[in-house]
This record gives sequence, C-alpha cells and structure tokens, in this order.
Amino acid sequence: MSGRTDSDVRPGIAEVAETAEVDDMDDTGDMDDADDVADHAEDARRARWVATGTGVLLTLAGLAAALLRLTGSKPVVVPAAYAVGAGVCALAAVLGARGRTRRALWLLVAGTMIMALGDQFD
Repeated sequence: MSGRTDSDVRPGIAEVAETAEVDDMDDTGDMDDADDVADHAEDARRARWVATGTGVLLTLAGLAAALLRLTGSKPVVVPAAYAVGAGVCALAAVLGARGRTRRALWLLVAGTMIMALGDQFD
C-alpha cells in the first residue's frame, strides 16, 4: 500500500465491477430488481391468502365439530375445546389477512392442538 488516497482503481478490479453490473441487467438495460420486488410481493400475497383461507377453513371445521359435540351426551369440555380452538383459528385468519403470516401459522397450530386436546376428552 502506497498510502496515496487519490489513486485509481486497478484495471482488473474495474473490469470485474463492470461485468457484475452487466450481469444484473435484463435485456432492456434496466436492473431486474423490479422483477424481484414483484416476485416477493406475489409470494407475500399468496402467503396471506393461504393463511386466511386455512384459518377460515379450520374455524368452520372447529365450529361444526363443537356444534355436533354439543348435541351429544359428551362432557362440556369437548365442545368448549373445539370452540376455543376455532376462536384461535379465527384470530389466525384475521392476522393472516393483515400480513402477519408467521404469527398466523403458529396460531393455526395452537388452535388445531387445542381442538385435538378436546378430542382426547371425547
């Protein structure tokens, strides 16, 4: 190192930098960051739809099971567990629609586990 602060970039490094910039461009000469952003937006939209749809489906299934168990001669804890699990899944559907898909996933797991626990008392 010579200590000079005004020295130019070595020719080999400049060529590598120019090649890297050209590789990131698409056919029109624009950077393909817009495509990456569009892909991420589509993935996020799909995740929201999946979280919301799964939450609604599990909520309806839990409510139907709670109503079916309520009409039978089962302990009260069984339909209550199904109803609570359905409520947790409904909350997961709301969070999924708002974009909180990780939290929605964990709430869906918890709601399903609560319903399964209620089924064990059956």
